[in-house]
Amino acid sequence: MIYLKLFLTFLKIGAFTFGGGYAMLPLIQYEVLANDWMGEEQLLNFIAVAESTPGPVAINMATYIGVQTGGLFGAVCATLGVVLPSFVIIMLVARFYAKYKNSFIVKNCLTGLRPVVIGLIASAIITLGYGVFFPIGISLSAFGFQFFSSVVIFGIVVVLAFKKVNPIYLILGSATLGIVTGYAEKLLFS
Repeated sequence: MIYLKLFLTFLKIGAFTFGGGYAMLPLIQYEVLANDWMGEEQLLNFIAVAESTPGPVAINMATYIGVQTGGLFGAVCATLGVVLPSFVIIMLVARFYAKYKNSFIVKNCLTGLRPVVIGLIASAIITLGYGVFFPIGISLSAFGFQFFSSVVIFGIVVVLAFKKVNPIYLILGSATLGIVTGYAEKLLFS
């Protein structure tokens, strides 16, 4: 039963989310938490891992969530579910797009879809940002060492990203900074 549920859940996510993995994050988060497949902190940690490993973030997440809930076959079901809608849709689009690309309806449909993609990505950024910067909720104790080190790492990465530094270096550098600040926190506050 878990295999069918994984497949159908990720089929729904793949079918109704436009804009790629980042736009899928709010729906993945909702479904994972609603089904109690993992906790919010564990999900947040894996989003970081999925983002820093090769491959599309949504496929990485589907595979991981599938493994966590149903083992190897669960991973296959979840991954197939998230990939299948895109595969079918892109096959249909490839077949008909050249013929209808100048159609009034097609042009305006695509124009209408762009803002929702940005909105879904913004929603994921806000939700995930809250979990990164305020893992224990917003209170006076939330503004501690972990908060400030996260803000500093975020700031450094944003500046370097605008300077067009290779994303691989950003990921490796931020992981290194995370380890260094973790040790610093341990030394200073233990």
